[in-house]
Amino acid sequence: MKYWLGILLACCALSAAAKDFLVVVSRPNLLHVIDLAARTTVHSFVIPGDGLPSAVTLPKDGKVAYVLTNRNESISGIDLDSGKEVFRADMSLPGERVKSMMAMVVSDDGKLLYVHQLPTRMTKNEYEVMPTRIAVYNTADGVGAKPVRVFPAPRRIGLLAVGASSDRLIALGWDMYVIDGASGRIDKTFPLRNWKRDGMGEPDILDFWPQYEQARMLSTPYYAPRTNVDPTSPEALQLGMLTFDLDSETMQVVEVANADTAIFSSVVNPVNKNEAFAVMNQISRIDLAAKKVVQQVKADRTHYAINISSDGKELYLGGATDIVSVYDAATLQKTAEITIPGHRDQSTSSLRVVRR
Repeated sequence: MKYWLGILLACCALSAAAKDFLVVVSRPNLLHVIDLAARTTVHSFVIPGDGLPSAVTLPKDGKVAYVLTNRNESISGIDLDSGKEVFRADMSLPGERVKSMMAMVVSDDGKLLYVHQLPTRMTKNEYEVMPTRIAVYNTADGVGAKPVRVFPAPRRIGLLAVGASSDRLIALGWDMYVIDGASGRIDKTFPLRNWKRDGMGEPDILDFWPQYEQARMLSTPYYAPRTNVDPTSPEALQLGMLTFDLDSETMQVVEVANADTAIFSSVVNPVNKNEAFAVMNQISRIDLAAKKVVQQVKADRTHYAINISSDGKELYLGGATDIVSVYDAATLQKTAEITIPGHRDQSTSSLRVVRR
C-alpha cells in the first residue's frame, strides 16, 4: 500500500511541476525553447544543415520537435533536452526535388510523421511537376529515415493535423479533407472552395500556422464575397472564421465582420471553445457563438502567428520579427515580450505551445 501511495504522490508531483513552453524557429537555422512562466529562452539549438526553418510539430510529450528545414526539403527531429538530432529525412532525391509547403504533423504518441510533398522531376531542359502526395515516416527510423508508405493527396495542402487517433489525418487545402492515414483513402470532404452557400462566393484562405494543440480545434480566418449585395457595399466582402474539431471531425464556418482588417492566423481558447483570437496588425477577440468580433486592439508590431496557454489565460504572438509578445487573454493588454536570442527573425515560424 505504501509503495503504490508513493508512486501516486510522485506522479502528482511530476504533473504539478509541468508547465508551458513555447517552441519556435528562427533564421538562419535555429530552434528555440522558451519557458513562458520565466519569460526566458532556456535552449537555442542549431539545426544541422542549411535553413531556412519553418513548420514545427511536436508529439504530446513534447520531447522532440520536428522541423521543416533545408529550404523545405528536409525534416529534422531535435531532442528538446539535449539538442541532438535524433531524426532526419531528406526528401529530395537525385533527379527529383521534393518540397513541402509547411504541411507536416507528428502523431500524438510521436511514432508517425506525415508530410505533404510537392515533387518535381528535374531534367536537363525542363522541370516536370509530379502529383502531390503524403509521405509517412516511422520516427524510430532516426537519422536517414525513408518513407514507410506514400499515398496520393490533393494539391494545395497548407495544414495537416492528426484527429482522434494516429491514423486519422486532417488536411486543409481548397477543401477540408479527412484521410485514412493507413490506406490514404479520403473518407470525408468538407467543401470550402467548392461550397454551395446562398449569397456567398468562394472563400480565400491563406493558412500554414498550426495552432490547434491546446483546444484540439483547427481554426483559420477566411475572406469571402457576398454575391447578394452591391459590390461597393462595406458588406460585400466578409471576414469569416473556420473551426474544425479534430476529435469529432466536425466543421463550422461563420462570418463575423465586414472585411476591414487583415488577419493571418487564429487560435481557439481551450477553456471556452466559443472564443477565438486572431492576429496580424491587430489582435481580435471573436465570439463564435454570437458570430461577431467583440474586441479588437492594435498590436505594437506585425505578427503572423498566435497561440494560447494551456489554461487559456495568455496569448503568444510571434513570427515576422525577433519578438514574441505576451498578451492577457482577458483584457488583450500586452504584459511582456521575449526577444529571440541574437535578435533572429522568426519569419513564418510555427508557434507551438507544449506542456512538459
